[in-house]
Amino acid sequence: MTTPTHLPYSGIATFARAPIGQPDGDWRATFAVLGIPFDIALGFRPGARFAPRALREASLRYVPPFSDLNGKVWLDPASGSDPLFVDAGDVMLPSLEPELARKRITAAARQVKARCRLPVFLGGDHSVSFPLLRAFHDIPELHVVQLDAHLDFTDVRNDTKYSNSSPFRRACEALPNLVHITTIGLRGLRHDPEAAQAARARGHTLIAMEDVAGRVEKIVAALPAYRNVYLSIDADAFDPAVLPGTSSPEPDGFSYALAMQLIRGLVRRHSILAIDLVELAPNLDQTGRSELLAARLIMETLSEVHDAGH
Repeated sequence: MTTPTHLPYSGIATFARAPIGQPDGDWRATFAVLGIPFDIALGFRPGARFAPRALREASLRYVPPFSDLNGKVWLDPASGSDPLFVDAGDVMLPSLEPELARKRITAAARQVKARCRLPVFLGGDHSVSFPLLRAFHDIPELHVVQLDAHLDFTDVRNDTKYSNSSPFRRACEALPNLVHITTIGLRGLRHDPEAAQAARARGHTLIAMEDVAGRVEKIVAALPAYRNVYLSIDADAFDPAVLPGTSSPEPDGFSYALAMQLIRGLVRRHSILAIDLVELAPNLDQTGRSELLAARLIMETLSEVHDAGH
């Protein structure tokens, strides 16, 4: 009997029905996903550890164009043999050893990066962006574009240097090749003046959400063209009316259409080296629409990258 793997509620849930490959395995692909089920660096509501599994299940709703209706993964047209997509599983993380967790995240990210054109990292809270970025220490003039309601450039919060409030501060300290960060979608009542001052002093670009609508093309055009970009997408960048499943939601965020307009512009203008999607907490949205939106965003973004051909 043939298993109806085209049905989203049947079969084994790998991302987009992709074949499974370990981070250090013998495989090559255009795209690969790596789960980072880690959320012990949160300052508010936990649950992001459940996001990689939820995103895999939600992605089955959007399997085309990466596989046909029988679940057969399309081959990369450039090679004719390598799969377009591989699911590299999850990083095996210790429960309560954050420094060891960061080391394992960096090691696994380096392994996946070496085996695919563009890795997609499924967080996890936003603290994981720091160890993920360490895997890109060899990229000249690395740029980060961050879609986020919060700056995440705090030095220390609650006596903690490695929380989800500080990943990009730590990354800038550790990575001399990280030359610029553009944060888009900032809003909310919780504001760290020292963090904003430190980011601006380093030359980073801070764009409030109220300045995004109607100006996406100008924002993209203002960024230096054809750079190496690591794209970090925080679920709280979105308006909680469309994506409520996140630890620290902020009103008046991105719509799906506005976010995709921005991402399309980035893809066409830059070389996207990697993507992380973080702070999705599926346990905080019983409707399931948060992970459906996030999975579609990943799939559509990769389709744009694939079509752009760079």
